Order: sequence, then C-alpha cells, then structure tokens
Amino acid sequence: MSFKDPSFQDRIGNAARAKKEALEQLRSKPPLDERALAERQAARADRERKDAEKSAAKKAAQQAAKDAKLAAAAAKAAVPAPPTEAERKAARDARYAARKARK
Repeated sequence: MSFKDPSFQDRIGNAARAKKEALEQLRSKPPLDERALAERQAARADRERKDAEKSAAKKAAQQAAKDAKLAAAAAKAAVPAPPTEAERKAARDARYAARKARK
C-alpha cells in the first residue's frame, strides 16, 4: 500500500458515482403537491401577518409607555417646589408681625 492509494482515477470515479447517485436520488423524489405547497404558503403568510401585528402592538405599547413617562414628568414638574428656607422664614416673620399687630 502506498501513499498514492486510492489513485487519481479511483477518486475521480468515486466522485462521478457519488454525483450520479445524488442526481438519481433527487430525481426519485415525488413531485410537489400543489395543494400542500399552497397550504404552506398560506401558513407562512399567516405567520408573517401575526408577527407584523405583534410587532405593531409592541411598538404601540412602547410609545404609550413613553407618553405616560413624559406625562408623569410634566405632572411632576407642575407640582410646586417646596418653599426654601428663606421663604419659610419670611412666612414665619409675617405671622409673628401679624400677632404683634393684633395685641
């Protein structure tokens, strides 16, 4: 046995035989059933439609969440800020002055 086994001719023959067998196997397949093909295409179209609807619903939900977040931020901004230390002191002084004025 040498390093040239199998010979070049043997390899070419094996390749040709394998190609011929593959072609015969392909030819031996039954023809496509057009009704089954139409059913598969309809099922694929239905899946794509459902996926598109699901995607649209997801986008709408994301947009609604974003809008709600913006509305909450606007509502939070509309709430008056708590009075500062200077404002509290001014209000306390005004009450004190009003009490003194009543006496």
